[in-house]
Amino acid sequence: MPRIFLIGPMGSGKTTVGRFLAERLGLEFIDLDQAIERRCGVEVRTIFDIEGEQGFRAREQAMLDELTQRDDVLLATGGGSILDAENRRLLRERGLVVWLKTRVDQQIRRLEKDQRRPLLQAPDREERLQRLARERDPLYAECAHLVIRSDNVVPVQMAARAEQQIRAHLNQGSP
Repeated sequence: MPRIFLIGPMGSGKTTVGRFLAERLGLEFIDLDQAIERRCGVEVRTIFDIEGEQGFRAREQAMLDELTQRDDVLLATGGGSILDAENRRLLRERGLVVWLKTRVDQQIRRLEKDQRRPLLQAPDREERLQRLARERDPLYAECAHLVIRSDNVVPVQMAARAEQQIRAHLNQGSP
């Protein structure tokens, strides 16, 4: 089983589904944002507050470079990890990149009570998520080896479906 990297927008299920999927595939699960928080000793939103998005993205790039070199890992990236061309290159070259593609209306429902994400702090969350999708979806598409729809099913079912699609993809001899 190669290294697997989950990409996609916030609320697509990278962390929740990723935990179940890693277990099914016998891989260690790592959430990139949580790894950054452990290393820094503060939450992502605090890093944004102190260092701004640029400071956070520099920390994210360094941690991504480190974690994408580990074996037997399923890494759930942050939604904006793909903004950096070097990050996209590292992901594609070092493992199987799986885009959990979701619709904005699903994100709205899943993130309804979320107050932790800095980029969600906007008067009109739907407009913000639509704008992020317009900006980021082409980058997710460029980076992904495999696209899996993040449907409205329970995470365990989503992980089982993702496992089947990943195994079928790998059996075809694709990266």
